[in-house]
Amino acid sequence: MSTNRRKFLRNISLSTGALAIGLPSQSAAKENDKSLSRVYEWSARPPQFNMCGYAAPKIDKVRIGFIGLGMRGPGAVERMSHIEGVEIKALCDKDPQRATKAQAILEKQGLPKAKEYSGENGWKDMINNEELDLVYTCTPWKLHTPIALYAMEHGRHVASEVPIALTLDQCWQLVETSEKTRKHCMMLENCCYDFFEMLTLNMARNGMFGELVHAEGAYIHDLRDLNFSKTGYADMWRLKENFRNGNLYPTHGLGPIAQCLNINRGDKMSHLVSMSSNDYMMGAMAKEKAATDPFYNQFTGKPFRGDMNTTLIHTEKGKTIMVQHDVTTPRPYSRIHLISGTKGVASKYPEPERIAFGHEWVKPEELKDLYDKYTPAIIKHVGEIAKKIGGHGGMDFIMDWRLIDCLRNGLPLDQDVYDGALWSSISPLSEQSVANRSRTVDVPDFTRGAWKNNKPVNLTLENGGNTEIRGAATKTERQL
Repeated sequence: MSTNRRKFLRNISLSTGALAIGLPSQSAAKENDKSLSRVYEWSARPPQFNMCGYAAPKIDKVRIGFIGLGMRGPGAVERMSHIEGVEIKALCDKDPQRATKAQAILEKQGLPKAKEYSGENGWKDMINNEELDLVYTCTPWKLHTPIALYAMEHGRHVASEVPIALTLDQCWQLVETSEKTRKHCMMLENCCYDFFEMLTLNMARNGMFGELVHAEGAYIHDLRDLNFSKTGYADMWRLKENFRNGNLYPTHGLGPIAQCLNINRGDKMSHLVSMSSNDYMMGAMAKEKAATDPFYNQFTGKPFRGDMNTTLIHTEKGKTIMVQHDVTTPRPYSRIHLISGTKGVASKYPEPERIAFGHEWVKPEELKDLYDKYTPAIIKHVGEIAKKIGGHGGMDFIMDWRLIDCLRNGLPLDQDVYDGALWSSISPLSEQSVANRSRTVDVPDFTRGAWKNNKPVNLTLENGGNTEIRGAATKTERQL
């Protein structure tokens, strides 16, 4: 056999071997040798501590520092300002004017002024200097993991906007650090707290759909104008993320259906394949804008991701999941949210939401009866007041209230570090599959075997539910 042929076969073997365990191909591996060696090591070693079901010591008053006050941060400050047992200690943004502007939210609620931090490393100063229980991160994606790691290493719990990591290396670092420090690391997947998603989760837990067989989720949202806007995301950071070709934003659709399937809690993701269409929209828009504004020349001729990405995931117990991503074609907004079992199906998008236990959707009055019977305790407790306070129809507030209630009562969180790492890992894993002609890629088990005994998320308010809401009319209203 010639030397060239032996080298070719060796390269093929190395590349497919890397794909089989969810790692980049050989060409990518050369650039990330140290990171890859850590990924191999972490996946093989036993867990230091199981964070699933972990109840940290109770915190009577949760002292919070917010980092990132651009697109999402002010809304988070607003929501937290309504929750009793919360003290907003610090506000941080690279732009000092944003931190100052957020003070008006606290003033409106009659709350004490928070300490302001700014600059490139202001978030480190905030963590170093303030006595905080929780660091709440709303920055551009690339800072989510560094901030989370630094906060946990300095004794703080972490709540981070999605996705919580961009690489497999980062996913494992978060898992290792959360286990080592025993600090919660929650990805703020707000769609897990939407009303229909919570209804179907509780119905699935009660066996209403039988054995779940298949689920679908998506993020289909035309963001072209926002991504190309100079006044949208700072430094055009989100547009620049679109040079990666895969499912860049999987968690909104994936989180709720993963919980329905008890992923990490009785089942696990085994492997996936991913395929992207060509780019027919982003490159054309960059070229069109550059024709009248030289600023956009930096984005012309770039390899934008494909307009539609479809990723198929197989679980250890033989279930299938489809997750899609499309933020460029002119379609109505959709997260899909479909779960299908041996006894029935639930579907949302196109709206209205629907449920069937046979060949026809249930009638509106029957759907209302299902809401009355299977809406979980948390929604009944704060759902109506959440709609008034806001945040994507109320689900953002429910998420924040639930997080604080768990911390104050020493309860396990609904979403732990394994969930955040797994759901975020679909992005780099899909990129690997797309880059290798949609070959199969194994999905790492971030629980390292603990999924077999981990318990599903608790939807009751056992030992909790006593966190009050500032400005709420009456206790009766909160419990409608």
